[in-house]
Amino acid sequence: MKEQKDWSIDEIQRIWQLVSRLHNSQKYGGSKDGEQVEYINHIGSVVFEIFKAIQLTPSINADLAIKCAMLHDTIEDTDISYEKINDLFGNEVADGVLALSKNSQIESSSEKMLDSLRRIKQQPKEVWAVKMADRICNLYEPPFYWNDEKKLIYIEEAETIYRELKDANEYLANRLKTKIKEYHRFVESPKIES
Repeated sequence: MKEQKDWSIDEIQRIWQLVSRLHNSQKYGGSKDGEQVEYINHIGSVVFEIFKAIQLTPSINADLAIKCAMLHDTIEDTDISYEKINDLFGNEVADGVLALSKNSQIESSSEKMLDSLRRIKQQPKEVWAVKMADRICNLYEPPFYWNDEKKLIYIEEAETIYRELKDANEYLANRLKTKIKEYHRFVESPKIES
């Protein structure tokens, strides 16, 4: 794979407009009771993580990484198809976004993630980097309605992502490891009986 630090700001702006329309009115639970956050905030956070990784990574296809970061949840969470992404952005981007999408035909949440990780590992390292960036962003703060069991499962999943994908990008791997460690502060310590 060739190194490609160059990317077109005009094309990225067009993709951002598309992604903003596709995720319009989608929200997720914030850290405070009843808080709802615009989903495009998450997409932007993942892109910001990728921008920083690009700065710190000597050999990276920046164009592929940025496009996959922007589009990473579109197949899974909007009505755009793999075929449409392929038509608009090419096979490499479409394949990356598809690998980052969970297979809705699989019922088990843990099996969905393992299936996605298997498919991600068949893609260029930039796609691996997007998955790590995605989980980093999801480890900022849990939604207000998550209980400790859900948080602990999320930590276990994050540890699996780290183990499977850490070789893709040293900066993001170290950042993910730190975020996992910090996330434990959101889990209440078990009460010790005296």
